[in-house]
Amino acid sequence: MKRFRGMAGILSIITAALVMVAGCKKEPDKVVVWISHGPPDNGIIRSIVDAYNAANPNIPVEMRQVPGSETDSSTLMTAVRGGTGPDVYMLDRFVVPQRAADGILEDITDELLKIDPQIASKYIKFAWEEANFKGRTYALPFDTDTRMLYYRKDFLREAGIDLSLFDPKNGPLTIQELDDIARQLDVKDANGNYTRMGWNPIDPDVAQVGPYTWGFIYGAAFADSASLTIKVTEPALARTYQWAKDWARDRGVQEIQTWKSTYFPPNNPPQNNAFITGAMAMFVNGDWHINTMETYAKDVEYGITWLPVLNKGDQPTTWAGGWSFTVPKGAKHKAEAAAFIAFACGEPGQTIYTRESRHLPTHLSTSRNASLFDAAHLIFAESLPVAKSRPVLPIGAFFWDALYTGWAKTWQEQAEAQTVLAEIQNQAQAQLDRFK
Repeated sequence: MKRFRGMAGILSIITAALVMVAGCKKEPDKVVVWISHGPPDNGIIRSIVDAYNAANPNIPVEMRQVPGSETDSSTLMTAVRGGTGPDVYMLDRFVVPQRAADGILEDITDELLKIDPQIASKYIKFAWEEANFKGRTYALPFDTDTRMLYYRKDFLREAGIDLSLFDPKNGPLTIQELDDIARQLDVKDANGNYTRMGWNPIDPDVAQVGPYTWGFIYGAAFADSASLTIKVTEPALARTYQWAKDWARDRGVQEIQTWKSTYFPPNNPPQNNAFITGAMAMFVNGDWHINTMETYAKDVEYGITWLPVLNKGDQPTTWAGGWSFTVPKGAKHKAEAAAFIAFACGEPGQTIYTRESRHLPTHLSTSRNASLFDAAHLIFAESLPVAKSRPVLPIGAFFWDALYTGWAKTWQEQAEAQTVLAEIQNQAQAQLDRFK
């Protein structure tokens, strides 16, 4: 009995030792990449990961999808502060300076210069500037995009609208001209509820619209990056916010909200986009929507043209944004992460992404590859020379949220435009003054 107990004890010790060995066994080296993009873009990014792994098998890259949005990096920030962050994070580029200032991102200047000493010259200027903070590089630009007007040719034809008005060769319509056409495309049921809106130019939840889209067209400056000065109380932006308020009041704030909740509920899948289902005849969106249409609405007859302008004869304009790849603070494989970023944001990765997603490249040599742009995509590529970009600020995310929260308060009749902008001016400038 004692011998049995002794053997049992030995077995217990051996078992415990095996468990400890197993528990201490080092996980295989890999570069973990977090993205927040959903379909179809996440599948395309996975293609980039697969291409990199095929060419670099030593330390594989593993992609994971996590919650997030343009300004919501809370999942990343929590992970970094807890020591469980990824090696690479896909971040909306205009918030890179703020996240760098927050201490969430690694400075990857030296790692990138070892890969390519001339790397700064390889990217579109505004995109490179967005990826830097205080003269150091915290990201590489991945893609860019511009906004254009999508329109349903079938609905315009049914309403007797001359389609040649929308031909980009004829220049942009004015906002008023487009709004007059949109009224002819509005459809309501017997209860007065919209079953189709000609367009909805004010709600960022249903289209790429809001302060930046229309503010640039109205001539707003927003801020001066060099002097770190907020300029939202200047007349141009006040006129923009007031226009949104007047438009919503004219169409009916409650009616707009009812239409949105019916045809554009939260977590609406891309195939149920109101433009695809026919609940919206025109809307502003980026070049990525071409891929959505090809994936989910091949039979829908549509066109793409310039955003409207304020006055007849004004030069067309739009605005460009885009995403980047960063290395979060505390990354376990900083050098390897930088190598993957250089691939994904270089010619190999951007060629794959441009071809499959219809986004625009920020990598200059890739942008010169005409074979990447089909007829539908060409207008977006041609718009880059006249596109504006958001001011590069170390409070980019804060400023965006303040502008768009104030925009919603204005058109939803919760506050006056001047009051909202004065509050944004004071709050944003106070935040920005910390960096002077």
